[in-house]
Amino acid sequence: MIVLDIIWTIFQFLVGFHLVWPVVLYLLWKGRGKSSRSQKADQLEEADYAIIVTAYEQTHTLPAVVSSIQKLNYSNYHIYVVADKCDISSLRFDSLKVSLLRPEVTLASNTKSHFYAIQRFIRPHTYLTIVDSDNLIHPEFLNELNQQFSCGYLAVQGLREAKNLDTTYACLDAARDIYYHHYDGKLLFEAGSSATLSGSGMAFSVQLYRECLEHKNVEGAGFDKVLQAAIVGRNHRIAFTDRAIVYDEKTSRSDQLVQQRSRWINTWFKYFSLGFALISKGIKNASLNQVLFGITLLRPPLFIFILLSGLCFLINLWLSPLISLIWLLAFAIFVAGFYLALSKHATDPRIYKSLKNIPNFMFYQIQSLLKSRKANQHSVATKHYHAESIDKLDKK
Repeated sequence: MIVLDIIWTIFQFLVGFHLVWPVVLYLLWKGRGKSSRSQKADQLEEADYAIIVTAYEQTHTLPAVVSSIQKLNYSNYHIYVVADKCDISSLRFDSLKVSLLRPEVTLASNTKSHFYAIQRFIRPHTYLTIVDSDNLIHPEFLNELNQQFSCGYLAVQGLREAKNLDTTYACLDAARDIYYHHYDGKLLFEAGSSATLSGSGMAFSVQLYRECLEHKNVEGAGFDKVLQAAIVGRNHRIAFTDRAIVYDEKTSRSDQLVQQRSRWINTWFKYFSLGFALISKGIKNASLNQVLFGITLLRPPLFIFILLSGLCFLINLWLSPLISLIWLLAFAIFVAGFYLALSKHATDPRIYKSLKNIPNFMFYQIQSLLKSRKANQHSVATKHYHAESIDKLDKK
């Protein structure tokens, strides 16, 4: 019985820790005094960028993303569009700055598409940035990345703003992104660790990217999880800037949500153990960067630890009403931390209105959990439904 009590106590601590961790991180950030914030330089030499745009099966969003890139207030770049398993007969990019690449065989892998482009670079670029086919790029994107690279960082994560807020699902997806960008991006970086990578809107020195992934076979989703662990494992820091903006398509339909989240959940179960290695390495190296980042990697998806917390609360109503009050306090801290993240961002009112539908959103995520084990066998990409131009976004 004592052993069961100990196991139950440890389980509750591990679950409850994630409810209050954002506020703990906020306190660490406040105590550190935001020392990781870089100073903006007035003029910088234009570094040479390779912009890799990957598409799988769908091409209808490619003209919009390439058009937005061509409106950058920057000149020293080249675009590599990798159209994997795509019909490119109708695609035309009348610019010497664009290389349209169509692999001879299906790659069905982000990293394989990236290295397909790298092996066909027209010149030795200094940095590469990865953009999804459904993204649009802010005109100052590369200038803002340059600010971070000029401070000595070799990896940078930008801000992924919502391209569409047309449905409740899209709004809740955007709320989730705001939460993660605030805590896993801005605060984690400025507290002395590294921002987590978000799959797109990120940039690296070409040398570092090749060093971390060139000899690894990363199948299915999750290349960004492997990449960030490899970067922080070398004790490099991944910088975060909310001024380097990409506009990202949010999930607007329930079937799209289930398909996408099932892959993400599968990815977490596949790679969360990398956090243990980083914590161990961080303790050995006395590296705050590695320890804090390792803790972050161990955290399950939001809906999982919220559901587990609710289960612990209900069980304690029967076992120990006093402990159930502690769970209520932990929930209150989490909710306060969530609203704090939204309040620090220019959050659209539609996002606030959508929060009442969180239970419905979580229901679909439970469906995703049930389908996650075989997620990568069914699909390797999320279908896209929006191809808005950057001009339309500016008018909103």
